[in-house]
Amino acid sequence: GQWSQAGGIAHHGFAGMFWKAVPEERWPEDEESVAYIKEKWVEPFGDMRQELVFIGQNLDEDAIRSELNECLLTDDELVEGQEAWQRLPDPFPVWS
Repeated sequence: GQWSQAGGIAHHGFAGMFWKAVPEERWPEDEESVAYIKEKWVEPFGDMRQELVFIGQNLDEDAIRSELNECLLTDDELVEGQEAWQRLPDPFPVWS
């Protein structure tokens, strides 16, 4: 999913597919596109990642990092895999 917020205006919704979820035979064939896909590829998760950007004045970076780190899976939860993750509570509505 994707969440974008500026001030009091926020949007969230479907953000597309990770290339990890697309069979390689359906990937683009040109070298530039494949290089872009593999640029941030890390096994075993491929291009599946999250990126956060915070822009503002007087942000408390340590506090923000601490709060975000509390949201991360533990190492044990991570190795349990997708089946276990699907049993975790999801605070978002179903993506359409």
